[in-house]
Amino acid sequence: RILTAFTLVVCLSSPGRAQQQCTNGFDLDRASGQCLDIDECRTIPEACRGDMVCVNQNGGYLCVPRTNPVYRSPYLNPYSNIYPPAPAPGPVPNYPTATRPLMCRFGYQLDENNQCADVDECASDSHQCNPTQICINTEGGYTCSCTEGYWLLEGQCLDIDECRYGYCQQLCANVPGSYSCTCNPGFTLNDDGRSCQDVNECTSENPCTQTCVNTYGSFLCRCEPGYELEADGVNCSDMDECSFSEFLCQHECVNSPGSYYCTCPSGYNLLDDSRSCQDINECENRNFTCTPQQTCFNIAGEYKCLDPVRCEDPYIQINENRCMCPAENAGCRDQPFTVLYRVMDMVSGRSVPSDIFQMQATTRYPGAYYIFQIKSGNEGREFYMRQTGPISATLVMTRPVKGPRTIELDLEMITVNTVINFRGSSVIRLRIYVSQYSF
Repeated sequence: RILTAFTLVVCLSSPGRAQQQCTNGFDLDRASGQCLDIDECRTIPEACRGDMVCVNQNGGYLCVPRTNPVYRSPYLNPYSNIYPPAPAPGPVPNYPTATRPLMCRFGYQLDENNQCADVDECASDSHQCNPTQICINTEGGYTCSCTEGYWLLEGQCLDIDECRYGYCQQLCANVPGSYSCTCNPGFTLNDDGRSCQDVNECTSENPCTQTCVNTYGSFLCRCEPGYELEADGVNCSDMDECSFSEFLCQHECVNSPGSYYCTCPSGYNLLDDSRSCQDINECENRNFTCTPQQTCFNIAGEYKCLDPVRCEDPYIQINENRCMCPAENAGCRDQPFTVLYRVMDMVSGRSVPSDIFQMQATTRYPGAYYIFQIKSGNEGREFYMRQTGPISATLVMTRPVKGPRTIELDLEMITVNTVINFRGSSVIRLRIYVSQYSF
């Protein structure tokens, strides 16, 4: 960059014999008969404007900067300022004329053809430029300037800090006479050497183990359903859904890569919701191993083979599940009059309190009242009898019962008749199968 410049206006006179007419920039001195230079800096108003200063030249003038320290040549006309006046047309007047040998202005010298040629001060090292400057030869002189990346200040070439002027879009490093642009991570430098373009890491190298999402200057990794992003932000690991909640599956949750599935215990089928278990009724499906004499009884998750009821002495069998002790038998005096066998099933951990069985008298006699109680089998005090009416009562479970377990309760109904002074009892022998699971 050339930071100094000047404007030059030159008017030349033609050498020759003394004449009565002069070229532009000269006036005829009639006393001497010679053409004398005109001082345009005095005769032309505002010959140079702005910060330019007018310097008179032989036959013309020169506009140079006020602060230009390197202007050396006051003349750009290669010829001397002493010329014989131009001859006037017509007869030659009879007065003497002066002739002088040919001389070159400052900045020019005679060549082999006896012509004034420009002196290259830069090549001859006759300039006075500062060591930090470069010399540029001009016609009749030279100028001192600075190389690209420097600017002239008080005769010195100082480095221009291009980074202060935002030459780079992102990162800039100033170096002597120049600058260097770089980009932040995630960007690449464009061909113009200044602007930056986002790098799509997902297409160039795909740093993610599963899904990559490009962002401006970076990228994000995403994981597929069933996986979670690790702390490094790149890798995906299987998500153990079973550890999040115990309610995902009714029975057992099994984790698998990217997912999970539910299983049911033996004796159950998995429903269409893929989480609930339904009991298989082996008795209806006839998928059991009971003998023909036994009865298949389905319970949650399994089945039981029930043997036929056999009444023990002194009881006699009335039907398939009822035994009676005859009143005429002396051995029946302190025994319940009848024993009725009942079977029921119940899931493990059933909520309490819970009504599970109802008992009532089949016949009501005048003047009689009934007392209901648990005669045996309630050693853990999980049950009690709550009388719900004059002839009825309900078996209530008061504590949760965990399975698998088999409970046998003798529920006794005592009949008291004050009219005939009678007291007797009947028993329901209730067998409860508690399943292993709560479903």
